[in-house]
Amino acid sequence: MLMAALTALLVWAGQAIGGQSGLLLALVLAAVMNFGTYWFSDRIVLRMHGAEEVSEHAAPGLHGMVQTLAMRARMPVPKLYLIRDEAPNAFATGRDPEHAAVAVTQGLLRVLNREEVEGVLAHELAHVRNRDTLVMAIAATLAGALSTLANMAMWTGLLGGNRDEEGDGGGPFAGLLGILVAPFAAMLIQMAISRSREYVADEYGARLSGNPASLASALKKIEAYSTRVPTETGSPATAHLYIVNPFAGGGFVRLFSTHPSTEERVARLMDMHRSGYGVAA
Repeated sequence: MLMAALTALLVWAGQAIGGQSGLLLALVLAAVMNFGTYWFSDRIVLRMHGAEEVSEHAAPGLHGMVQTLAMRARMPVPKLYLIRDEAPNAFATGRDPEHAAVAVTQGLLRVLNREEVEGVLAHELAHVRNRDTLVMAIAATLAGALSTLANMAMWTGLLGGNRDEEGDGGGPFAGLLGILVAPFAAMLIQMAISRSREYVADEYGARLSGNPASLASALKKIEAYSTRVPTETGSPATAHLYIVNPFAGGGFVRLFSTHPSTEERVARLMDMHRSGYGVAA
């Protein structure tokens, strides 16, 4: 439903701002910009964070957990990376399960116990198995098309006399709404998509590890440490990838967070723990 809303918003804004020609041009530009990001996203993100691949010899316990979880999920075993950052966190990247990587910070391995680390790894493998990177790439393409369309309208004066001769635009007022409102609305929908995928990854990850309480405990610890130990390698541009947003604020700022509140996520996981659960197949 959220993806459909984002698509409908793009179609409406394209019609309002530049007619069919403006819509098609924006889609082409956004697709070209996101093509490279999608195909090379894993390398780009891992390099941004200074992640180093960890061999099975160097971390046999960590590799063993990932292999067991991947076998339960019936998916290829992703590569493992370590980030030299004391702020506990983790993320998954890659365009599909065959080209995936899971990165954890050294702070995460220091702060969490074994069961909590396994819960975090299960959450990240859930993202990989459910192809959330693909979902977010599509959402980013559509949101990027809207931003591109709005920028085109501002810099080329599409609200004036540059409309299609057929008059397929929506009028000056509709065009103004498209420029001012549509990109902001697209951002909110994109955040909603990201939040919904976090809930799904929490649930599937808890079933995969068989221990919702440990994942809940891990989320609480990561959240607590994120307010005291600032990340040294993270970037707001990749905040949506992390299991807990390292840059999340409180109050009004939380409305624009890429993640749901940790309190709500923990509450859902503890409900699973109390009601019983099964290992995902």
